[in-house]
Amino acid sequence: MSTTSEIRRTFLDYFVKNDHREVASSPLVPLNDPTLMFTNAGMVQFKNVFTGAETRPYNRATTSQKCVRAGGKHNDLDNVGYTARHHTFFEMLGNFSFGDYFKDEAIAQAWELITKVYGLPPERLLVTVHSTDEESAGIWRKVTGFPDSKILRIPTSDNFWAMGDTGPCGPCTEIFYDHGDHIPGGPPGSPDEDGDRFIEIWNLVFMQYDQRTLDERVSLPRPSVDTGMGLERLAAVLQGKHDNYDIDLMRRLIEAVAQIAGTDPDGPHRVSHRVIADHLRACAFLIADGVLPSNEGRGYVLRRIMRRAMRHGHMMGCRDPLMYRLVPALCSAMGDQFNELNRAEPLIVETLRLEETRFRQMLERGLRLLDDEVAGMEAASRTELAGDVAFRLYDTYGFPLDLTQDALRARSMTVDVSGFQTAMERQKAEARKAWAGSGDSATETLWFDVQDRFGATEFLGYTGTSAEGVILGLVVDGTLVNEAAPGTEVLLIANQTPFYAESGGQSGDAGVISVEGGGRVLVRDTVKKLGALHVHVGTVADATVSTSQKAHFEVDRERRNGLRAHHSATHLLHEALRRRLGKHVTQKGSLVAPDRLRFDFAQPTPLTREDLAAIEADVNREIRENTPVITRLMEPEDAIKAGAMALFGEKYGDEVRVVFMGSPDDQDTERTFSIELCGGTHAARTGDIGVFKIVSESAVASGVRRIEAVTAAAALEWIDEKEQLVDSLARLLRTAPAELPTRLQAMMDERKKMERELSDMRKKLATGGGAGPAGDAPKDVGGVPFIGRVLDGVPGKDLKGMVDEIKAKAGSAVIALISVADGKASLVVGVTDDLKGRADAVALVKAGAQAVGGKGGGGRPDMAQAGGPDGDRAGEALAAIEAALAG
Repeated sequence: MSTTSEIRRTFLDYFVKNDHREVASSPLVPLNDPTLMFTNAGMVQFKNVFTGAETRPYNRATTSQKCVRAGGKHNDLDNVGYTARHHTFFEMLGNFSFGDYFKDEAIAQAWELITKVYGLPPERLLVTVHSTDEESAGIWRKVTGFPDSKILRIPTSDNFWAMGDTGPCGPCTEIFYDHGDHIPGGPPGSPDEDGDRFIEIWNLVFMQYDQRTLDERVSLPRPSVDTGMGLERLAAVLQGKHDNYDIDLMRRLIEAVAQIAGTDPDGPHRVSHRVIADHLRACAFLIADGVLPSNEGRGYVLRRIMRRAMRHGHMMGCRDPLMYRLVPALCSAMGDQFNELNRAEPLIVETLRLEETRFRQMLERGLRLLDDEVAGMEAASRTELAGDVAFRLYDTYGFPLDLTQDALRARSMTVDVSGFQTAMERQKAEARKAWAGSGDSATETLWFDVQDRFGATEFLGYTGTSAEGVILGLVVDGTLVNEAAPGTEVLLIANQTPFYAESGGQSGDAGVISVEGGGRVLVRDTVKKLGALHVHVGTVADATVSTSQKAHFEVDRERRNGLRAHHSATHLLHEALRRRLGKHVTQKGSLVAPDRLRFDFAQPTPLTREDLAAIEADVNREIRENTPVITRLMEPEDAIKAGAMALFGEKYGDEVRVVFMGSPDDQDTERTFSIELCGGTHAARTGDIGVFKIVSESAVASGVRRIEAVTAAAALEWIDEKEQLVDSLARLLRTAPAELPTRLQAMMDERKKMERELSDMRKKLATGGGAGPAGDAPKDVGGVPFIGRVLDGVPGKDLKGMVDEIKAKAGSAVIALISVADGKASLVVGVTDDLKGRADAVALVKAGAQAVGGKGGGGRPDMAQAGGPDGDRAGEALAAIEAALAG
């Protein structure tokens, strides 16, 4: 018996041998098709190749594509576990021709692989073709020798594939396997076709036409081939099983469930085992591809799948979380083909454990409350639960409507869904009213209507910087519009986006949104509204942009890389500060921009040069370690117990993203250098930050300091600017850069020496070495010896010393010196001891100060000083002092 892994490998190797390129499975989130919630077929990743919008370096391909069908049009969730072939997650084997070979070779290869390589007996096979496709019927007759009775013509759309109302389309041919007449059911196209005897195992689609309008269909110039075969169905046939859940892969997972649960895999809980085994695969692969449980979009579907499996665990009597303990078994079974399972195993385990722990608490609490309500309903002979009660269970206790419906269904009861919706709308109206009364702009209430109409935005930016989306809404001048012309300032809302919306200090993304028809929106910022809407702020260019258009979203990668580097560096800086300064350091604000970061933190005193050097060295050491940056989903309480810090400005709900960064702690190898709660985007590894450089440290407020820093390319630019400055100074001073400190110190010493010599010369000129300036004798003013002088460029602080020198030399005199510098006047008046009774220095200096626009003056009777702004009137000031002395 071939194992499922061997069957997959045989398929891929066969087509590689036939000149096909083996292409890895694309993610379950289809970034190239905004109309799909999940990748649900092998051709999804090649859709643009088939339409001609994209070219590849090969024209033949083969894949084993991960698929999920659990939401939207393709939703098999409720059937899983009860039927033989329904899955939420499955693998689609496929081979593709992009304008290379067509029907002849596709049919011949399929027949050879099925009968010669896999060894299926031809007598157990039959094929279908579309009733209009006699070409394919003829090829099948030639290749197989089948009579017409085994080549069934099907006139319905089941055998005619189309990508949409327009675009590539063509007939299908399907291969069926007959499990035997002991199983009820008839061949396809018969009244009993819904039975399980004849099972489709392979569908070959021939993209032959281009549907231009509803009435016009033309032949494609390069017809193509797209095939799909369910691996689980093929494995069941090759392993002699009728039920997909009996193949080796699924049985391995089912037995792992049974062992942990302590139950019989084929006993009363058989359906629960199947549900958990199937849902485990879907949950693990979705988490590995970047989907995390939430209450919106893909995250909501993931949460539904999780909770359905977890409820079956509860039904089996498991009282402890079950699913996370199954992840190693899944990785062992499928990790060889899908390495992303191994890579994301810690995240998968943690997410499942967290979700199931919370779910079990919610389930037990909700079921108790529901039991109380049901008792009242039974007493009143009612079978419908009131809508407002169901809403209270949802809103207050987190018990979702579908879970309430499931629980009541087992008791033959229902829920008043209309009443539930009425209660929901009433709560939304109250939220709008509260917002409108909070002082915010009235136009902001528009976003409640936008969210009601379109739902939350799906953010795809954690795993990529480009994606496809659909434009849901355009807002111009505060009004929702259907289109916007070139030159219009617009706010754009889409169903999904890789653009990060400003939050937690990180700036919003910029980039370009390109739509069908040539229009573009040049996005300069992305902001978040109501915590759930990503709103792209930009200008329309080139052509009109309309709602419902498909669009390509391209984030400015260079700018995003700068944001990632600075954001990750902020986390490392925060921890380095705490390790250097103490645990009192807490974040008080931040800015993460593409070219810089700003970090405000609690700290009572300035940082020393030694502090800054040590902090910078710690951050750069972690960068050089080049450790992976790991993100996990956790409860806030668990994250904080693990040592995480909540970042300023973020609002955290029941689940948080926790970013682990840096090397292990010396004392606790389980704890990395930095652990923080954060919803932003980050570098993949610390080494991607490149280098970290602190450019300033300053005070912001009492007890709050600020560090500004740069990383990556911005740091290199900053360093280059400083090097150029140093080189310029070295050339100017004609010395080597290393000698600059010595050279500058020598120049500063020389300047101080020259300033002292100049000051001494001015003093000598002012004092004249004798009784008065330049040797002049004192002047008699009112019978008192008077010496007065106006000096240029003498510092005001030197005047008192100069007056003392003149007093000592003169013996008996009143001395007035006025210095003029930078347009201002400084005045000092001195009186020798023998004249204190006849002259007052304070009164004299005030008289002089008034002349130069000064106000007052002060000192002692023997020495006083003043100043004024009008140095040009220094002579008038000296005359005023002389006049006051003359009395």
